[in-house]
Amino acid sequence: MYRSHHCGELRSENIGHEVTLAGWVQRTRNMGGMTFVDLRDRYGITQLSFNLEKDEKLCEAARKLGREFVIQVQGVVIERESKNDRLDTGHIEIEVRELKVLNESQTPPFTIEDETDGGEEVRMKYRYLDLRRNPLRKNLELRHKLGFETRKFLSDQGFLEIETPYLIKSTPEGARDFVVPSRMHGGEFYALPQSPQTFKQILMVGGYDRYFQIVRCFRDEDLRADRQPEFTQIDCEMAFVEQEDILNTFESLVRHLFQEVKGIDLPDYQRLTYAEAMRRYGSDKPDIRFDMEFVELTDVAQGKDFVVFDSAEIVVGICAKGAASYTRKQLDQLTDFVKRPQIGAKGLIYCRVNEDGSMKSSVDKFFNEADLQQWKSKFNAEPGDLILVLAGETDKTRKQLNELRLEMGNQLGLRDSKTYAPLWVIDFPLLEWDEDGKRFLAMHHPFTSPKPEHLSLLDSDPGSINANAYDMVINGVELGGGSIRIHDQKLQARMFEILGFTKEEAEKQFGFLMGAFKYGAPPHGGIAFGFDRLAAMFGGTDSIRDYIAFPKNNAGRDLMIDSPSSISADQLEELSLNITQE
Repeated sequence: MYRSHHCGELRSENIGHEVTLAGWVQRTRNMGGMTFVDLRDRYGITQLSFNLEKDEKLCEAARKLGREFVIQVQGVVIERESKNDRLDTGHIEIEVRELKVLNESQTPPFTIEDETDGGEEVRMKYRYLDLRRNPLRKNLELRHKLGFETRKFLSDQGFLEIETPYLIKSTPEGARDFVVPSRMHGGEFYALPQSPQTFKQILMVGGYDRYFQIVRCFRDEDLRADRQPEFTQIDCEMAFVEQEDILNTFESLVRHLFQEVKGIDLPDYQRLTYAEAMRRYGSDKPDIRFDMEFVELTDVAQGKDFVVFDSAEIVVGICAKGAASYTRKQLDQLTDFVKRPQIGAKGLIYCRVNEDGSMKSSVDKFFNEADLQQWKSKFNAEPGDLILVLAGETDKTRKQLNELRLEMGNQLGLRDSKTYAPLWVIDFPLLEWDEDGKRFLAMHHPFTSPKPEHLSLLDSDPGSINANAYDMVINGVELGGGSIRIHDQKLQARMFEILGFTKEEAEKQFGFLMGAFKYGAPPHGGIAFGFDRLAAMFGGTDSIRDYIAFPKNNAGRDLMIDSPSSISADQLEELSLNITQE
């Protein structure tokens, strides 16, 4: 037996017990006649004591221990003289009688502490060392609990967890696929699934009316803090349901997770249509923890010989409460912020509401006091407030103002990570126009059902159709999205036509699904949650990497195993691939 207890287990009631512990050396401290060793495992830290007078040889062996040595000790639990209330085991220590080195360790390239000195790239290369740190351990324990509670809730609701294939068919819609060459079928390829979408719909045809899966998915796209080439979804589908059934079921799931994992009762979910969200916040995933809604000034701002406004489709702004005290330097920094290439605004107009109610703006040359008082009235602004205004093309300007709104929310401390504001965004457009390809693309995916009341527009005005689709948003993060699906074979065929598929292309890509629909497909719909994003939100951070045991970096590389990598010429030949490798 390597250990009778783990390193976070022993307490004062265990004093006098003989125990065996095993773990990693966190640190050693030589204190003259005494040597102390902190022994760590996944569960915690226990202090070991070695007395030079009682056993000189054993004490000398302890002094030779290096960081991260793997050791086993036997000894007696005694009361700790200098107690440490920051540790669960801080009132006891082990008086060691036997010490065995199970494995030595080189000096780690960074300190394995809660606050480490290792940079991100180094820690990713030595991920097995980083995983020993408490922050990552807690993150993975949080992820485990979220998965456990998800399975528990959905199982209690009658859902079956069913696995779907990883080697599937490549499809032209959505992000780029990762492809896998077939050795047995030279020149042909599998694709790794971007989601199990068509398979879960086929499960509905098969009669499994409540399906879920915590499933790995793959997308070959550019990466960022909340995106990885392989990621995990809570993937769900239900048959014989309408949109309201889906929203109620999965609102209950997320409430359950917040209650069981964080001990938090979520407030009521708000609902916004996509059009409302874009008009009021410039985003389809608005952070509604704070106000600062958009106010349009086009009608009162144009016609004053200010070409920036007069040439714009829209003039729109926000009111930052209490921010009139911003200095010229701070306002210049905000201007630089919106002019960054990632945002793309050409400039920023500001207007202060002075303590006496008068107005002072950066465009006083063009707008008199009466004009600016109209702005004040539009915003319901009060003394001490700061009005910030952008102008330009409608969609671009709203998106730019959304970024400014979020930045002001951060600067004014309005985005409290301990406050949660849940929201459903509904009634998305079914289609979006691709100017380059001169055709419609599915905004969600080709299997999303139009709103029933919009079916008559399929032939006359498809661009104005709303989808039976919905996203769950919390604190400006899209946690999940889904839709009611098309279950009628004729309607699905028409949708493929609108999306520019020929009959032959539709049959080649999705003939299996169309064929299934001919055999009694029930009405169905579903949703998928970003499990990694959910874990990061519960952990209070933006980056998903530290909630994944073995993540990739921004270049899509696994630095620990040096992947992707080249393969041998023999392997390439077996796969019928003629690739020249350096």
